[in-house]
Amino acid sequence: MTTTPVNHHKNVPAVFASLEKVHGAIDEHGLDRMLHHLVQLRASQINACAYCVKMHTKEARDDGETNERLDRLTVWAHVGDFTPRERAALAWTEALTQLDRKTDYGSLRAELREHFSEAEISALTATVAMINLWNRVQISAH
Repeated sequence: MTTTPVNHHKNVPAVFASLEKVHGAIDEHGLDRMLHHLVQLRASQINACAYCVKMHTKEARDDGETNERLDRLTVWAHVGDFTPRERAALAWTEALTQLDRKTDYGSLRAELREHFSEAEISALTATVAMINLWNRVQISAH
């Protein structure tokens, strides 16, 4: 019995080509790049996807994110480094990444609506969904 990772991209290339196109569609809704990086990195941290954490940290730094904020992202709720808009997005990211039946999604949506348009909330939700998908694909190769 072999334990080597399955090459999903090779086995179902059309599926992965379609998934990769989703990011362009999400980007058309103008979600701020720094927020995009923070959301992707935070979900990847929660999911313990080392490959994705490394990649999204580098991308964030390349786009100008500070080391200080990246260092404190894991404790974002306990520091003052993040704006109310970012905090709402990070809370939403955590709620959609660590599913818990006790989560009050209504209050999280209300907080999001104070900082984002409906289209931006949908783009943010799609971003969180996609990074969770990519984390799971990558982790399947560990």
